[in-house]
Amino acid sequence: MLTQDLPPEQTPGLHDAEVDRIFGADGSLGEAVNGFRSRRSQTEMAKAIAEAIGQQKTLVAEAGTGTGKTFAYLVPALLWGGKVIVSTGTKNLQDQLFLRDIPTVRKALKAPVSIALLKGRANYVCHFHLERTLQNGRMTAREDAGYLRDISRFMKTTTSGDKAELSKIPENAAIWNLVTSTRDTCFGAECQYYQDCFVMKARKEAQQADIVVVNHHLFFADVALRDTGVAELLPSANTVIFDEAHQLPDTATMFFGETISTSQVLELCRDVLAEGWAHARDGADWAALVAPVERAARDLRLTFPQDSVKLALPQIASSSDFFPALETLKSSLHVMLETLEKQAERAETIEQCRSRAIVLATQLDNWKPTDNKAAATAEADAGHVLWVEAYSASLQLHRTPLSIAPIFNKQREGVPRAWIFTSATLAVKNDFEHYTSQMGLWDEAAQSWPSPFDYENQGLLYVPSGLPQPQSPDYTDAVVDAALPAIEAAGGRTFFLCTTLRAVNRVAERLRTEFAARGLTYPLMVQGDVGRTELLDRFRASGNAVLIGSQSFWEGVDVRGDALSLVIIDKLPFAPPDDPVLAARIGELEKKGLNGFMHHQLPAAIINLKQGAGRLIRDETDSGVLMICDPRLISKGYGRRIWQSLPPFKRTREIGAVQEFFSRRTADAATVTAIPAPTDLSP
Repeated sequence: MLTQDLPPEQTPGLHDAEVDRIFGADGSLGEAVNGFRSRRSQTEMAKAIAEAIGQQKTLVAEAGTGTGKTFAYLVPALLWGGKVIVSTGTKNLQDQLFLRDIPTVRKALKAPVSIALLKGRANYVCHFHLERTLQNGRMTAREDAGYLRDISRFMKTTTSGDKAELSKIPENAAIWNLVTSTRDTCFGAECQYYQDCFVMKARKEAQQADIVVVNHHLFFADVALRDTGVAELLPSANTVIFDEAHQLPDTATMFFGETISTSQVLELCRDVLAEGWAHARDGADWAALVAPVERAARDLRLTFPQDSVKLALPQIASSSDFFPALETLKSSLHVMLETLEKQAERAETIEQCRSRAIVLATQLDNWKPTDNKAAATAEADAGHVLWVEAYSASLQLHRTPLSIAPIFNKQREGVPRAWIFTSATLAVKNDFEHYTSQMGLWDEAAQSWPSPFDYENQGLLYVPSGLPQPQSPDYTDAVVDAALPAIEAAGGRTFFLCTTLRAVNRVAERLRTEFAARGLTYPLMVQGDVGRTELLDRFRASGNAVLIGSQSFWEGVDVRGDALSLVIIDKLPFAPPDDPVLAARIGELEKKGLNGFMHHQLPAAIINLKQGAGRLIRDETDSGVLMICDPRLISKGYGRRIWQSLPPFKRTREIGAVQEFFSRRTADAATVTAIPAPTDLSP
């Protein structure tokens, strides 16, 4: 499916004139928003979205960086969208939409719409679990007692219960698990605090609001639950808009699949023991009851000696201890469940443990093969792949759909509504086929609007020569050697993006040594040293730092101005070939006579690479160098397809051109002039 690129003549839409007025130089947005500039691509995109909303149709909309896609979809949504759900990639972007972008547009348009913010239940403090934790003190970290006092005080003043309001407690602090609920541990309408429940309050507000802001995880969690008959979490809507829509295939795959973890089993055992002793001490020897289940869960993990492993079911040897250990866990869990059935009526919390045990037992029973290859074939025929994933202290059993398209299309059936999918990275060289086939949007309209940036003069693409192949054991060291002159030329101000955490650690180790040896004083910041938000704040404030990060820094990061002038990408971001889901999907494509690499791996890598490259130029006044170190960009036939999908920077293979680019930029910071590339990207 190829993009339609701003057709010069088309039938005017119903709202075109009003969109032109709103987005014009003297329009509503220009009057109300400081620094607003009229951009043709933004205006045309808003018209297309208004038309899709009016006709209750689907639109796949790729907006180049700087187009202003947020306003392009918010204006028609607020004016003509009816009941609207806006779903975005992260909770940070959710907060930005709810607190800044939507109120700004609403004020500019004088639109009388109400807004609600809805997050997953783990974001809201639970009255029941807070009270329970205050009483029994089952805390796991030294600082938890102080955090618990802060949360208790917070609950006396908050109207939302949203833990984001209590920023002094880290988002990943262990205490949050003890004072929030999960679907398994919520009593719903039977809870004594139901009338005061913040989750229920947020959902009620969402049902009543005109615009509801959610995130992709919450949206697809609701879709998955609704598919199993649980009451809808999200209100029905006239318009659904997915921002950062490139993330949807991975998010939907996660929620449309099924995962059981040994950690879930151990957590259930801990709760059974605590609730049994608290409410039915005479009902069973609770310690003796849970011990075999705990032992079986741990033994199942130990059937894989590696610290980290991913294996599809057919890759596990028939003689492996995994299969008898799995049967042992199933049988011991069923024994525990029999006792819970008898004691459930003695307390709501024991009944809850019984319900959780039933769900886990049912999921485990799906893993019942004795002939693993036959079972895997049957699952593939049913559209799923069975695979295991081992971590240092837990084992996960996955049942993952090979394609989310039929499940998602089922969700989109029924009540007519508009569906808008937008992102800066949905197409590969103006071709949407990879994305639309993943999402089941084959026959839907897809259109692309170009970035307003002058990429040819604002940036330079540099692919160094002489690097070894990426599988070489000394590849990362060679990348650092090639990167150092570019980092010096840029005066720090660098994002060093890696495809693996191992590479992050090696690059950090090398740069610390090299900076010390060369007397370079650029602050070095490494993913994991502190939280992502704090790391980015430090990077912006420093002005000459070098930040080393992996996947989480490839997207959703906005650093404008001189603080970021060089983005280095260590290698092309192909998914690991041993990933069981990827391997199964490639196998399915090849059964249809298609090339798995060209039809799946390559387009996915290009879209990911476009996200990483998009960190460099974020504003009309930005300039900088994108350095991609992978020699396959030049040596492989598919390399041209990759760099033709990137912004149209001038291109070079010479470090001298990079140094000249930065020296000219330093000499005349007010006027960034383009430099001729000494050589084009050719082998």
